Amino acid sequence: MSPIRLELTVRLARELGVWDFDDIAVVGPATASDDELELVHSPEYVAAVKGAGSSGEGNTDFGLGTDDVPVFSAIHEASARIVSGSLAGAEAVWRGDTQHAVNIGGGMHHAMPGTASGFCVYNDAAVAIQRLLDRGAKRVAYVDLDAHHGDGVERAFWNDPRVLTISVHESPLSLFPGTGHPAEVGGPDAEGTAVNVALPGGIRDGKWLRAVHAIVDPLVRMFEPEMLVTQHGVDGHVEDPLTHLALSVDGMRDGMSAMHRLAHDVCEGRWLALGGGGYEIVDVVPRAWSHMLAIAAHQPIKPETPIPGEFREYVVQRLGRHTVAAMGDGADVWWKSWEVGYDPADEVDRAIMATRTAVFPLFGLDPYFD
Repeated sequence: MSPIRLELTVRLARELGVWDFDDIAVVGPATASDDELELVHSPEYVAAVKGAGSSGEGNTDFGLGTDDVPVFSAIHEASARIVSGSLAGAEAVWRGDTQHAVNIGGGMHHAMPGTASGFCVYNDAAVAIQRLLDRGAKRVAYVDLDAHHGDGVERAFWNDPRVLTISVHESPLSLFPGTGHPAEVGGPDAEGTAVNVALPGGIRDGKWLRAVHAIVDPLVRMFEPEMLVTQHGVDGHVEDPLTHLALSVDGMRDGMSAMHRLAHDVCEGRWLALGGGGYEIVDVVPRAWSHMLAIAAHQPIKPETPIPGEFREYVVQRLGRHTVAAMGDGADVWWKSWEVGYDPADEVDRAIMATRTAVFPLFGLDPYFD
């Protein structure tokens, strides 16, 4: 989670000319107030985070000071600033000031109301969604494309029928946090609004995109949200050191484009896109999130576009390593539509069908055909 991954993303996007596109505003967020954080988090937890930053001592009762969430002096301020970025983006979209907002520093989807978890201190996505509900939104859809289960956002709205959470992730049998099975479908007042697609390790773009489209498209269209919030952790890349998926930047770019189209098709373009995980910080994160920024600006960058020489030189000077040459990996991102049929011999199709069988009937949909 080194901040350099954000620095490199901003530098690459700038050198690709994204900042020069029409109607782009780069906004520096404030620090979220305690009242804003407490839209989701308990006052005791917020106090514990502040106390840990002041004392430099962890508090494992609140998940602070662990290997995943080490304590540092500005832990509260830095984490609250991430929340403020997502809040500002959500509010700007909801007010109609802009159609799309992106917070590459956001997507801290593992943080729980009273504990830190999985590198995440405050859950900016959940706070932003709760603010939208408080502002009058009747339905919000959250789609999480990180390799890890979006457990914190799901938990925040587990029994709230106004929020549809969909997480497409590596199987919890092989990856943290060990949750996100297809049978986890939401609380008694909101059955079907928690959706989990648990995919086997090793899958490439076509299988992943088949799963995304077979689950996300029909459910979001049926739910008819007024706003779409998406999390685009890029730790599913084949070079990521923490996960076992085998995606390319090209495939993740297609996933981002699909969410962009869905926002326009379903909720008049209202879209908040967030970052998330991603631990290959030079060749993956900057390229993938630069694509996301450009897609949100309606100026997508072609995968074959060369990486600017200034950026490549900076990486050599800053980190002593060379970067890849182009904005894509040259991958084949063709995917097979669910309409061609279900193959029970295919492990990915079985994973998709497990989710469709668990959830689709709750929306009046046929898991085989809709």
